[in-house]
This record gives sequence, structure tokens and C-alpha cells, in this order.
Amino acid sequence: MMTIEEKIAIPSDNDQLEGLWQPGTGDRGVIITHPHSLYGGTMHNPVVEVIQNAYRQNGYATLRFNFRGVGGSQGDFDDGIGEQNDVRAAIAAAQERGVAKVALAGYSFGAWVNARLIAKDPIAGASMLMVSPPVGFIEFGDVSALNSLELVVTGSQDDIAPAEQISALLPIWNPDARFDVIDGCDHFYAGHLDKLQAILTAFLQNEQAQ
Repeated sequence: MMTIEEKIAIPSDNDQLEGLWQPGTGDRGVIITHPHSLYGGTMHNPVVEVIQNAYRQNGYATLRFNFRGVGGSQGDFDDGIGEQNDVRAAIAAAQERGVAKVALAGYSFGAWVNARLIAKDPIAGASMLMVSPPVGFIEFGDVSALNSLELVVTGSQDDIAPAEQISALLPIWNPDARFDVIDGCDHFYAGHLDKLQAILTAFLQNEQAQ
């Protein structure tokens, strides 16, 4: 019988964040981060839900949450700085619930926050996936080697995460990371969510088989 997501509170700095937690079948879990807090991004974003579904179907515990100042999460937007502490807090919450192997999966702003955190504070054993890292919108200059980065996905029509700019940065981030570009897709994945789901599912199935 499939479990459903449980609402949880995550302490981060002096705030409480709201999250949705779903147990997995083993000790792997993923923290999923959402698009830009000031542009309507929340943990209920359709792309975030696709990411959560792909990991859930592959047996991962999943934890998606609202950054500080979003929805029912306390605090105020902190330009990606305090949000890194929110990711740390979510990792701790997952570990408290039995997750030993933590993955990070972020979409747009959430991918940037994850990358900045991992670039300066690598998490042992972490794997990372980025959907449309917003290199055409936010400066990634302080993001260097991302040894845990395994997959990047964007759309051929994504002007916020342009494929050519991502391709130029991949040798710096991780030259071994897989890079998939969805033809005809823009930053919001309307009409392409099924394709994104298929890419993520195939990637995770291959990872599980290794």
C-alpha cells in the first residue's frame, strides 16, 4: 500500500518551514527545492511534483518544502543565502527519519541554491540533479566543481536556463554529468512534463541498477 505525503515542520535557523515528507523503501532519500520565491515558486510547482513522483516511483524517500517566506514557511526571502540553511535543515530532517544517502534535486532557483551549497559544503555521498539551472538569470560565478552532479535537464527554448550556457559550464561543474535537452521546451515545461518525467525515471532506474 502506497503511503501518502505527510505534512511536517522543519526548524531552520529561528524559523519553521513547512514540508511534505514521504517515506521510501530503503535508506535513500531526496530533498527537492522549488523555483524562485519572489516569482511564485512553491513546493507545489508542477515540475517539483514531477521530480517528487520520479524519485518516489524509484523507492526514494522524498522531502519537498517551502523556502523561508513562502506559503506556510516562516521568515523572509534571503536571496539564496538563508535558503541554503533551509536545505541543510531539510537534509537533517530527512536524516532524522532514517535517510542515510541524501540526494538533492532542484528546479530553477532551487537548483541554484543547491549548487551554491554543495560547491562550498559538499555532502558525503550526495548525488545532485538540476532541472533548468537559471544560468541566464542568476550569476553562478561562485559555483565551481560539483562532483556530485549527475544530471542536468533543460529545454531548447529555455531562455532562463539556456542550453548553450549550461553546456559551457558543465566542464567546470562536472564533465561526467549527463545533460539532456528537451526539444521545443521552455522554462516552465508546459506540454513537456511527461518527457521530463521519462528522463528522470530512466536516469534513476539506471542509477539504482548500478
